[in-house]
Amino acid sequence: MALFISVLVAEYGLTSEQGVVEEIKEQVAKWGGGVKPLPLAAHWNVGGPTGEGFSPEYQVRMIEQGHHLLPWFDIYAPDAEDLNSKTNRYIELHKEAIDWIRLNGLPVSFVGTQWESLLSKGRYLYAPRVDNPNVVVRSGKVLPIISPLGGEEYWRDVGREWTSSNFIRRFQEIYPDPPLVLFLSNNEHNKLEWDELDRDVRFSKRYGAVVRKWCNKSKVNGGIFGLFESCDKGMIERKIASSEWVKKYRVLLEGMRSGLHVDNWKARSLFVGYNAFGPEYMGRWEGWPRHSLYYKNKINPWADAWDGASVSYYVHNWNGSTDFTVWSPQIESMNFVFMQEEVEKSKKSFWFEMSVWDGYAPKDSNDKRKAYAQSGQEYTTSRYAGMVKFGMWLLRPRVVREFRFWDDTVANSGKYFEVILKAVDEIYENPDLARFWREGRLVPNRNAHHPYDRLIPDEYKGRDRWFLLDTSIDPPKPWKLTTEIPVYSLAIQVGKEPTREWLMYVYSPLKKRSDVDVQLPGYGKVVVHAPVSGSYYVITEKERKVKRLKSSLDADGAIE
Repeated sequence: MALFISVLVAEYGLTSEQGVVEEIKEQVAKWGGGVKPLPLAAHWNVGGPTGEGFSPEYQVRMIEQGHHLLPWFDIYAPDAEDLNSKTNRYIELHKEAIDWIRLNGLPVSFVGTQWESLLSKGRYLYAPRVDNPNVVVRSGKVLPIISPLGGEEYWRDVGREWTSSNFIRRFQEIYPDPPLVLFLSNNEHNKLEWDELDRDVRFSKRYGAVVRKWCNKSKVNGGIFGLFESCDKGMIERKIASSEWVKKYRVLLEGMRSGLHVDNWKARSLFVGYNAFGPEYMGRWEGWPRHSLYYKNKINPWADAWDGASVSYYVHNWNGSTDFTVWSPQIESMNFVFMQEEVEKSKKSFWFEMSVWDGYAPKDSNDKRKAYAQSGQEYTTSRYAGMVKFGMWLLRPRVVREFRFWDDTVANSGKYFEVILKAVDEIYENPDLARFWREGRLVPNRNAHHPYDRLIPDEYKGRDRWFLLDTSIDPPKPWKLTTEIPVYSLAIQVGKEPTREWLMYVYSPLKKRSDVDVQLPGYGKVVVHAPVSGSYYVITEKERKVKRLKSSLDADGAIE
């Protein structure tokens, strides 16, 4: 069990601030035996152009106030102009915060752009065509789009450039023994798509004859392709692309690790990619395989290359998703559950976190809050809290990391991040929440099926993908992507029959709803109240008792 702040303060004579520090450090220690560490909060914004964003100084203040954060810093690209001067200014500007984090022995993370973007610049872009890391077309022209078909050594060189730069070297000198270092990439550089592999002239030279030969046979066993029953060119190309991408990214990360010059950093660093996981949209429409790297018995290859992933739990402003319909991050992210189980079988140390965004893009006409307002809806921090907590309990990530644009400020968006801080903190403060987070099992609803049911691969048709509990006010089925869901609910179970216990989380995104019947598998009907900000209930099988837990965000108590 974690040492909660009250225990730390009472029994060890620590201050509340020291208690929080010890809890943060405890959660990044090695864990095993099926017990999940409690979550931490973090952000993608590193302070912005004026320093008024979610800066290291802001982070220190939040920890001092009792919040559970994993500290994060900016990272300068090794090809940045006047890098040494910028490094000195950055470290001098944040010296007090860096020293505070170091003296308290906290973990650190570096949030940056896509590391492989350097491959499409300078000497890499003009490297010899035979092993150029970018796309080489038939005319001989090199496009600034990375290709899985180039040479590996350039990837290693770029990795070393990032971590052997003066910026990271200085941090290693200042803080040589952090318990954990996360390097987080936004992983969005322009890549050659699998169905465009033949744009790169090297594809036909390397794989063309093999694919033609393979497709002339009804069954082939061995080599890169494994065993398939019939010729599926898309399946072949996705497997080729997956295999080559995994090789390249492994080499990139090996280069980054080798570029570190302090042994503690080499041993304790993890390299995490945004959306190096998924696809969460599996089954949403017939065209989903075109946008994935799925091949038989492998839904996604990225976990074979990266040390971890920060998955997207986003309401995108550029598509039709919302926080109250079937097309929502709450429903899409149910696909992540079986993928997590698949990865954890072979890679127990995989760092799994979630990135959260509500579609707020104030400078754009398609800003989600504007869209809600046009429909007569108000987007409050309570509504945000309800959505965030549903995703947290669905996925139980290591970190809940909020996304805001790089120039956003605490004055503008801080109250939304405070919702995440409170949602994380209350798990430490409430022994019931902590117990269910650590020991519980997500309850599947096998009385229904996931509405994303298009072209589900045979090997995944039997996997549990539906965790939304049935309620008395559900709309009639079948559901469309635009179907409104009045109440989102899920359950976590501990123990075995006949002494099972469940934690139920329920919330209603558009308005508070009372006396809603929720069907809990293995138990029966539970009558609940579903506020916009969400409610927790503990249900005990033996006593047939239902207890509502007090929450820091109860009764829509988020900051308006």
